[in-house]
Amino acid sequence: MSASSSRVAYLLPLLVLCQHPVEFALAYSSNRSGNKSTTTSTTKSRREAMQDLVSGVLTLGTVAVTTFTLDAISVSAANAEDSSMYNPKFVQEYPDFTQTKSGWSYKDVKPGTSDIQASVGDRCVYEWSGYTIGYFGRPFEAKGGPKGGAFDKDLDYSRAIIGQHTVIPAVEEALADMKVGAVRQVVVPYGSLSYPESDREHDQMGPKPSTFSGQRALNFVLDNPRVDRTLLFNLKLVRVDKANGKGGFNRGT
Repeated sequence: MSASSSRVAYLLPLLVLCQHPVEFALAYSSNRSGNKSTTTSTTKSRREAMQDLVSGVLTLGTVAVTTFTLDAISVSAANAEDSSMYNPKFVQEYPDFTQTKSGWSYKDVKPGTSDIQASVGDRCVYEWSGYTIGYFGRPFEAKGGPKGGAFDKDLDYSRAIIGQHTVIPAVEEALADMKVGAVRQVVVPYGSLSYPESDREHDQMGPKPSTFSGQRALNFVLDNPRVDRTLLFNLKLVRVDKANGKGGFNRGT
């Protein structure tokens, strides 16, 4: 039985005490006197009635707590089998974004300046910023955004080789679909398209926040199932370095 359930069971007799203080006092004084001959039959009958009442309340409390506990276990088991836990009902929707077959959504802010796109094995050079859009829109990586403190820092371009899965699936798919110079907003739902639970340092799969403050802001949301863990990424594809077939790349323009 949980601590909260135990408290319910102990509080029920107190409710009876508040409503029947005289009977409780008589029952207590009778127990103190034991089997003394001075105990009247009226007091004894009232004491027995009170003891029956308390016993009944405790029984009802136990049944109620047990039922509550079993119901909670049943709900937990049902939720464990329900894949919709990754996208609970309180998750916001973004109708002005286009949803892909994979499940992430996007909105193109600026078209590309060339027709160059990345293929598997090519290296994408990009800028990015990230926000916990489902939780107050707080930034966990800012480029040209908030200044001062942990965010006051020049950021180098980020890089990702398509097909190596060094960034989360939604970002990798978005980059592969963009043209050089394009700017795209990407909405990523919590789950398989987002950051994995096994890598909270974000060393194996990025994009990794460049500051400790940003990483803490991101992980606070990712580790909190009570909030909307949807993320927003702003991506700008700076260039595509084509694979040269020798393990290197030809720098793009």
